[in-house]
Amino acid sequence: MSTIAFPLRHEPDPVLNLEGLSVAYRMPDGWRRVVHDVSFTVRSGEVVTLVGESGSGKTTTAQAVIGLLPSNGRVDAGSIRLNGTDITGWAGRRLDAIRGKVMSLVPQDPGSSLNPVRTIGAQVGEILELHGLRDRRERQARVIDLLTRVGLSEPAMRANQYPHELSGGMKQRVLIAIAVALRPKLIIADEPTSALDVTVQRRILDLLDELRAETGTAVLLVTHDLGVAADRADRILVLKDGRVQEQGPTRVLLERQESAYARRLLADAPSLLPPKQRSVLPTAEVLVRVEGLHKSFRVAGRPSVAVEDMSFSITAGTTHALVGESGSGKTTTARCLAGFEYGESGRITVDGVRVFGLRGEALRLFRRNVQLVYQNPFTSLDPLQSIGHIVGEPLLNFERIGKVERLERVHAMLERVGLPADSIARTARSLSGGQRQRVAIARALILKPRVLVLDEAVSALDVTVQAQILRLLDELQQQLGLTYLFVTHDLSVVRQIAHTVTVMQAGRAIESGPVAEVFTHPQADYTRDLIAAIPGRGLVPRTHPSPTYARAAE
Repeated sequence: MSTIAFPLRHEPDPVLNLEGLSVAYRMPDGWRRVVHDVSFTVRSGEVVTLVGESGSGKTTTAQAVIGLLPSNGRVDAGSIRLNGTDITGWAGRRLDAIRGKVMSLVPQDPGSSLNPVRTIGAQVGEILELHGLRDRRERQARVIDLLTRVGLSEPAMRANQYPHELSGGMKQRVLIAIAVALRPKLIIADEPTSALDVTVQRRILDLLDELRAETGTAVLLVTHDLGVAADRADRILVLKDGRVQEQGPTRVLLERQESAYARRLLADAPSLLPPKQRSVLPTAEVLVRVEGLHKSFRVAGRPSVAVEDMSFSITAGTTHALVGESGSGKTTTARCLAGFEYGESGRITVDGVRVFGLRGEALRLFRRNVQLVYQNPFTSLDPLQSIGHIVGEPLLNFERIGKVERLERVHAMLERVGLPADSIARTARSLSGGQRQRVAIARALILKPRVLVLDEAVSALDVTVQAQILRLLDELQQQLGLTYLFVTHDLSVVRQIAHTVTVMQAGRAIESGPVAEVFTHPQADYTRDLIAAIPGRGLVPRTHPSPTYARAAE
């Protein structure tokens, strides 16, 4: 009796396999471990995402894989296998032979990752030349092909441009072109879209998906955005303090978390939360009016319109959001409202005061009533001054009170924003990002203003810290009756904090109204595109399923 032999189906060998990886940094008091016993695999065509707060070990783990740890870092234990080869102890020169060819990195900040004095074409061509493509004409053709492949318009022109001539999304596409130039088996993407608008973010992630589906490239994605992980990952690893809290298939982890930390991360992710219903009383006072604002700047000697015919109003005690892509005019509008820019036409009134034309003492008193909180608190806080001095300095400028009373008010304000009492003697560099943002808010509130202008005030924060700041802003608004103008490119945050919203495109208001109405029944195609680009549809089938994902569905 004969038998028919069927080939056994088996999982392909992993492209990347980490077993018990531990990483340490040399500190003044000796070596300190920051990553502990991390193990996971990434298979061909699969996306594995590392998520967690700042300091959780995400980026350190990725740097260890590609051999780019800082000079004071080392792999302390465990192994890193790439296509079955143990590369844990490889020296930099040996790793250079496989970087770009077998594994590539897409870094977080394209602005600091590209050489400002070399053309885009030269930088993309460099990776080809380093790995053997010597023919100049052939290399140039390949560069144009790569720039075309990553969706850059007019690629021949872009090849001759410098990084400062490209937008953030364009520069990120250039980095992806460099990363995929040699069709590597593994791409490590370290927060590749954290600084990008939602529509640009979606296009970049779609591009990575398409390239992965075509070539079978494995992707290790580092992100603090749970919405991105939910949409794009086959499997998620949750890291905290350098340790894996849990890991598993995306759908399973989203529906059931084993660790309290993972539950907290998901609970704090704005893109995974239902929108809050915030109503505005029709009889409430209108505190801020922007009417027909027009503002332009001179660029290369020519006038360039930044804001055109912009109008909206804000009811006292509510939050109005300005949303749109980079270059839409959001920040220019906010700066005009705060009195830092004047429009050529139109009118802005705050609490009955006309902003344009204010000078001298009148402008100084106006700014007491309208305070601005910037995106990056570290650059807006003096690193040499104590927190007590930073928060109390506005009182020196506006109120003649004694030192004892000033310190009492500073202590009270630090307590109100949730900072410990001992932070008064510390400096900004000794605080976390969330704590620095609380200091910036405390400084803005110390003069008891009626209006806060918040320019991307939570965009640089991890989801848990971001959630804490949003809760703080909500509490302060209820306690103090504050009115907010909230500038952001993150629509998922708008759903959580704003009462009303204006959507901006190319300097114009495309759509305006209550948040619930605009999000539920958008009238403009641009608004619909923005809403559709919000990440977090993790339970919806993927557009480009990886081989691993497809097998799981069979």
